[in-house]
Amino acid sequence: MNTDKYVVVDIETTGHSPVKGDRIIQLAIVTIENGTITDTYTKFVNPGRRIPMFIQDLTGISDADVAQAEPFEAYAETVFEKMQDAIFVAHNTNFDLPFLQKELQRSGLPKWQGLTMDTVELSRLLYPTAISYKLQDITADLGISLGNAHRADDDAYATAELFLRAKNDLGLLPYETLALLHKRSFQLKSDLSRLLYEETAKKRGSHHNEMDQFNGVPLKLRKNPANRKRGQYQPKTDWHNRLEEVFPNFERRESQFQMMSAIHETLENANEMVIEASTGMGKTIAYLLPAANHALATGKQVLVSTYTTHLQDQLLWNEAGIVERFIGQPVNIALIKGLGHYIDLTRFTEILYGEDESYDETFTIMQILIWLTKTSTGDLNELNVSSGGQLLLDKIRRSHTRRPGREEKSYDFYEYALELARNADIIVTNHSYLLYQPQSSHPLLENVDAVIWDEAHQAVQSAVSQYEKTFVYTQWKYIFGQIGTSEDKQLFTKMKLAAEQTGFASAAEMVKLDVLFIGFTSIFDRISTLLSIEFSEKFKARKHKKNSLLLSEMNLDKNDYIELLRLLNEWIDLAQTILQRAEMIYEKPIEEKLTIAEWRYWTQELMVKAVEFSEIFVFPVNDEVSWIEGDLRSLPNSLSLYKRPFEVKSIIDKVTAPIRGDKAIIWLSGTMTVPSNERFIVNQLGVPSSVPITKYEPPQDFYQGARVFVIDDMPDIQQVSQIDYIEAVADAVIRTVLVTEGRCFVLFTSQDMLRKTVELIQDTGLLDDYMLFAQGISSGSRMRLLKSFQRFQKSVLFGTNSFWEGVDVPGDALRAVVVVRLPFTSPDEPVFKAKSEMISKEGINPFLHYALPEAVLRLRQGFGRLIRSKEDQGMFIVLDRRIETKSYGQEFLNALPDVGVSKVSLEKMVTDIEHWYNKQ
Repeated sequence: MNTDKYVVVDIETTGHSPVKGDRIIQLAIVTIENGTITDTYTKFVNPGRRIPMFIQDLTGISDADVAQAEPFEAYAETVFEKMQDAIFVAHNTNFDLPFLQKELQRSGLPKWQGLTMDTVELSRLLYPTAISYKLQDITADLGISLGNAHRADDDAYATAELFLRAKNDLGLLPYETLALLHKRSFQLKSDLSRLLYEETAKKRGSHHNEMDQFNGVPLKLRKNPANRKRGQYQPKTDWHNRLEEVFPNFERRESQFQMMSAIHETLENANEMVIEASTGMGKTIAYLLPAANHALATGKQVLVSTYTTHLQDQLLWNEAGIVERFIGQPVNIALIKGLGHYIDLTRFTEILYGEDESYDETFTIMQILIWLTKTSTGDLNELNVSSGGQLLLDKIRRSHTRRPGREEKSYDFYEYALELARNADIIVTNHSYLLYQPQSSHPLLENVDAVIWDEAHQAVQSAVSQYEKTFVYTQWKYIFGQIGTSEDKQLFTKMKLAAEQTGFASAAEMVKLDVLFIGFTSIFDRISTLLSIEFSEKFKARKHKKNSLLLSEMNLDKNDYIELLRLLNEWIDLAQTILQRAEMIYEKPIEEKLTIAEWRYWTQELMVKAVEFSEIFVFPVNDEVSWIEGDLRSLPNSLSLYKRPFEVKSIIDKVTAPIRGDKAIIWLSGTMTVPSNERFIVNQLGVPSSVPITKYEPPQDFYQGARVFVIDDMPDIQQVSQIDYIEAVADAVIRTVLVTEGRCFVLFTSQDMLRKTVELIQDTGLLDDYMLFAQGISSGSRMRLLKSFQRFQKSVLFGTNSFWEGVDVPGDALRAVVVVRLPFTSPDEPVFKAKSEMISKEGINPFLHYALPEAVLRLRQGFGRLIRSKEDQGMFIVLDRRIETKSYGQEFLNALPDVGVSKVSLEKMVTDIEHWYNKQ
């Protein structure tokens, strides 16, 4: 085999299974020799069967394209010959090679033998922060040209260039990193160890001068934080002229300039302001320019708090450049997050020199080694790892319970982020970290002169999440399984052996630990059994398998809970005492170091769980709600318990009350009000009633491309069975998708109804030519589903709560949003139920003052998915007739922008959409 020769292969097929009759429709081979592309070979292939429509949509290859082509057998020998004495490369070798092997075998040729290198695995390894490793995504990120994605010729050539680029980038890594990678590379799925060996051998003996090191691991060299300049600066408030001067194509938006002036004045006078800024008016720039002006003019800092990572990145990488060009000089913007976002380098190096538990752990360690040579932040959220890799990331997050030593501190990413923040003009953080400030030993607000809350309505959810406690049965059992007893070959056994060898714990102490562990795990099992029995009894007559119940509605005997907590705390105290002694022994073998590090980690995990347990079961608080959830089909494994505060005003007040009147506070959101209760959100935020809500609207023609349809011949959701309503929904969705040719969001409030609707649609076969992506059914995160949806021309995305807001799909990528039912929270939802009871006791109608405003707000957010710029066009389709038949229905319509609302039959809507499209 010529190790300098690679054949890069890509195939397009009629489906995924050659055994079930799927065949190749296009084939391409690109040959690389001595680092250069020397040959390309591409053929259309006649599959001898019809190409499915969704494959034609995906590849652009039609039945006509392959009609005159030869079958695969005609090309088989040439293909086999080109693959000889070469390393096989593909973007997902697990698909291309087995499919090709089957076709070669069917053609009477022997099985190909050789090394394989998968560019998906190589890309995941070498570019660990990429959002997606789909070929068209990773090549776009790297600036590699890809003509037509899902065409074998273009894909193969792009894959070849990707391989060469990755091979080159691998060679740029320092020798120490390459050596650590090569050591683990034999666990990889493709033969990348050969590549790593070659690159390591080339670098042996060399030193990378531009790298720092921590415990033998190369790190990107850090820049010292620049000191803030506090010279004379004259604020620039002629917004329009200045923006036109530095951005010749700047689009004038009067509401944006009005907002800039109002924010400037609020900052100058240290006032408080609430702003509702609609989509399309450029609110981020509208507050960022005055913020930079103020920071540079006063020498004080401005803190901007956001909710989403996407907006934080946007502030740092996109808007920062606009601000600097406007200001005419550098503006120092720094991002700081909570401790848990940052890597604990000491913990990572402890794991690095141990033995890996799985492929996922091996691969994630390798990704981190490469990432550490590139990252300036040490923020683990930058990494794109597998679900198994997330378990490793959780082990190496910085925590409050372990402080870095003096030497570690100089390498600590969190300490570095704090130093950057102290020297910044504008500090960017998230709501959770800002809400944590009253408890922090590193307060950020000392030199801050103004706080801007962007996406302010989400501060409510952030406060709830920060104080939420959870008790998940499977998490506890997992921790117990990791620690084990003297009868298990787990961590306790290793710790006992280490104690015997070095003497940091007596035999009696280890026996006591064992007895305590057996004691509280036994009580835990008894509690779990009793909870399961009572939970099953409560819901035995229910059709739904997944249910929830307030803890106040259950009969709980606290004696078991108190005893479990007593034994658990006693175990933790003794475990920590032993740990302190063990860590004082400086000289110890690497295996003992790893055992002690594991012991520290799992002891800390149990400490956290003990707090959760005590706050839910033993020491409940009156102004909080606790509930239990479970699936009747898998008890006790499905049991989860939660505790949340009823209201968050007091939590947010801890940040805002001390600075109110002395520093400026600005609250911004695109959805801050609902028509019937304008102060629904601001009252929860604790904003004084004396502070008005100022609204800034987008340009007059911003929503000209939007239409709202209310379908008036749908069955009444409260008068028919669920299955009848689902059948009507499925019919409406199918007809909408067919007339819009896909590009639809279908929004549900129930995962159960979503699943049943999707299954019914699939059973009809009427949308077989469309790609259907369903939250909770299709694999992948919310962002991955969104990317998949955008990739296909004919696609439909079915989503629940998290798709109602925070999702941007501009332009023709989204043509319609279908609202299956008005987004009321279920009256059986525990927090809603408890809060409604509390509101009722105060003599207030919980529906009008809580349920309705919350649902109206969510519908506004759902509409916001549709129109993101004035060029966008689309339909907002409401299937729930309550919007026209109930007295409160007008509240929903009043909350939408002033666009045409058509109350029509389903048939009339289809006709109207057809006519609308014909006019385009």
